[in-house]
Amino acid sequence: MKPLIQDDPYQDLRDAVRALCATFPPEYHRRIDAERGYPEEFVDALTRAGWLAALIPEEYGGSGLGLTEASIIMEEINRSGGNSGACHGQMYNMGTLLRHGSDAQKAEYLPKIASGDLRLQSMGVTEPTTGTDTTKIKTTAVKKGDRYVVNGQKVWISRIQHSDLMILLARTTPLDQVAKKSEGMSIFIVDLRDAIGQGMEVRPIPNMVNHETNELFFDNLEIPAENLIGEEGQGFKYILTGLNAERTLIAAECIGDGYWFIDKVTAYAKERVVFGRPIGQNQGVQFPIAESLIEVEAANLMRFEAARLFDEGKPMGAQANMAKYLAAKASWEAANACIQFHGGFGFANEYDVERKFRETRLYQVAPISTNLILSYVAEHILGLPRSF
Repeated sequence: MKPLIQDDPYQDLRDAVRALCATFPPEYHRRIDAERGYPEEFVDALTRAGWLAALIPEEYGGSGLGLTEASIIMEEINRSGGNSGACHGQMYNMGTLLRHGSDAQKAEYLPKIASGDLRLQSMGVTEPTTGTDTTKIKTTAVKKGDRYVVNGQKVWISRIQHSDLMILLARTTPLDQVAKKSEGMSIFIVDLRDAIGQGMEVRPIPNMVNHETNELFFDNLEIPAENLIGEEGQGFKYILTGLNAERTLIAAECIGDGYWFIDKVTAYAKERVVFGRPIGQNQGVQFPIAESLIEVEAANLMRFEAARLFDEGKPMGAQANMAKYLAAKASWEAANACIQFHGGFGFANEYDVERKFRETRLYQVAPISTNLILSYVAEHILGLPRSF
């Protein structure tokens, strides 16, 4: 595919990530998926190269890059046939700690996260009965002396088995005792090595995608008071900025998927001959692929705008949501075109299309569903009445 940008300022970064990814061929990712395993070697290689520490300042051992560069790393992993979902949490989950943690907390954790000695790949927010209605969470953290005692339940919490730490959102003041429903929630660092089996139970959830995710149960889990991040009761506000960064990075992953599908189906359409001519000569094949490329390129522009605003410290909630919406939609349409024009071969494991097809479908739902993005735009951009 001919690049639209002839002088990409990030080409050196792209080439470096692609070179690393090329050492993990499709057979590697196919095997991990078949085994429902975890790409440990791949994640270790990304860690050693410093790519997962992109957003950590240099003073803490990170690369000190912006969200723009971080998003390109995620994009290139997916465009190379990998799945950033196995490791993206290590890149952005530390954001709450970086922005709102104490100097002592940052000095203790960030250098080890940057080196990979500690993995912070999990964030415990979602609950079975609240979903994305975060202000209604029921998990509580009650302070008793120098500890907080946690009780409750979380669901769809990723990569617990491959994390040392988790960011946890819990209600420290009952909902009926706060002036605003977004108040009274707090953020904690949970050391999973101490918590699992000591008040925290983990139950894996088998699912359609090889995406390690779990249900968590808290029964009088004790967390040291010094593990509170920032001020008590301000956790919801703290977490919002991180969620916008997450949505931008997920958009980049979808863009990487979109390009992968387009490259894959374009090459196949050129060489697959039916009725004496390549199927790519037919407009019925050409047009859906061309349309997919147009939509991926449009999503790409919104991704860069969201990342630019974030890096400049400006509000970017609308752009982050729009980027995620456009990119998830574009990658899904590209996936459909890819599997359709591969015919039966699209369902064969050896072509990798069905694996990537399953992986990119997730982002119509997570980390925020398309309908909630539309609700956000309707209320906060168009000024329409809140629908829920």
